[in-house]
Amino acid sequence: MNIGIAKSLFGAVALIALISTASAQQKQRTELGLLECTVDGGLGMLLGSSKKMACEFTHSDGTIEFYDGKIDKLGLDVGITGDSFMKWLVFTPLGNAVGDHALQGVYRGVSAELTLGIGLGANALIGGSDKKIGLQPLSIEGKTGLNIAIGMSALTLEPVTP
Repeated sequence: MNIGIAKSLFGAVALIALISTASAQQKQRTELGLLECTVDGGLGMLLGSSKKMACEFTHSDGTIEFYDGKIDKLGLDVGITGDSFMKWLVFTPLGNAVGDHALQGVYRGVSAELTLGIGLGANALIGGSDKKIGLQPLSIEGKTGLNIAIGMSALTLEPVTP
């Protein structure tokens, strides 16, 4: 893989993380908790990919909800990866009331990742049932494989009920 492409992609990942952190800090917000997801490995198909995921949302008060989901990427996505792990800080505008399963819905945003054995990635997303939930990358995505991806992402979450 061209080292220039790798540097550009790493820069894009860092920029996404920086922009999402800065914009989230500028607005008044309520932190709802932490969303942690395991994303199935798979094959990037040049113009995009779709991968299933299982997530656990820990509310600020310690209660836990489980979600099934998928993440679809549209843009450059070439390669193969193993399972990956992502964490997001979940927030909403100050004063927005949320109830059970508030994360249900579709989130959209930008993604960038580079995987050469061990990889980095970030996904900054906004959406949910009322389109008032933000997912700010809390840690860089961890994965293994050989992949390069940059583009738009759509994350869909559905609650898992017992």
